Amino acid sequence: MDVRVTSDPGAFERTVFPFLQQDPVLHTIIMSNVHERANGTARAEDEPSYFVSVHDGDVVGVAMRTPGRGVYLGALREDLAEVIADAYVDVLPELSGVAGDRPAARRFAARWCERRGGQATETKGTRLHKLGELTPLSADGGSPRPMRADEVDVVSGWGNDGFAEELGTGYREWAERQLQQQTMWIWAADGEPVSMVGYHLPIFGVCRVGPVYTPPERRRHGYAGALTSHVSAEILAQGNQACLYTDLANPTSNKIYHQAGYRPLTDFVDVEFTA
Repeated sequence: MDVRVTSDPGAFERTVFPFLQQDPVLHTIIMSNVHERANGTARAEDEPSYFVSVHDGDVVGVAMRTPGRGVYLGALREDLAEVIADAYVDVLPELSGVAGDRPAARRFAARWCERRGGQATETKGTRLHKLGELTPLSADGGSPRPMRADEVDVVSGWGNDGFAEELGTGYREWAERQLQQQTMWIWAADGEPVSMVGYHLPIFGVCRVGPVYTPPERRRHGYAGALTSHVSAEILAQGNQACLYTDLANPTSNKIYHQAGYRPLTDFVDVEFTA
């Protein structure tokens, strides 16, 4: 097998998207991250990304590592995990962890620790869902509307509260980008924003819903569920498929999305490396 490493997202996109687009829902994370970097809509980064492709004639597996994060394997075949781990050992002095399909992530982690030492611990489980038949959900009052320009501070604050690990210090820039792309919706009750649901622009006809956030003091009124079902309806109306990820440790969100019509496809794990 031929294993290739590049930091050029455009070249990587041209090489691997014919493989990934065979199932754009299953590969939504890699496709959206690569595409945003290839077309220049991702926020500026001080370090390069490292993209890996495995070829056996055609492309048979891919992985990515973007700055400040672990390696993401997605739905990688387990038997390809070790050669990809070896490729990253050659270019990365250290690594915080790996995420993806459990067998592949575990095998990657074992290989990384064998080569570099340290220990690997599973820290989080997530589940990818695809929308089937949408069922609209209701809330205790209020209605949905697109994010407004005067709500950048609110959305950036909620992003920092709920997704600080993902957004780092770039949460205001992220909020401004949601406004520019018109990919953030607000549920307003009595004129006040009480919940937000964003989504990623379509890649090969697939939009990934998220982030979903309601401040603690506004929860238990159905706002997030109602807004998620509204955003999902908007995505379907544009002729796209909808998918989303849930935290397996949060049974409430899994139940709500199931009520809206989302059905599980597969589970992934996050594995953290420690010395």
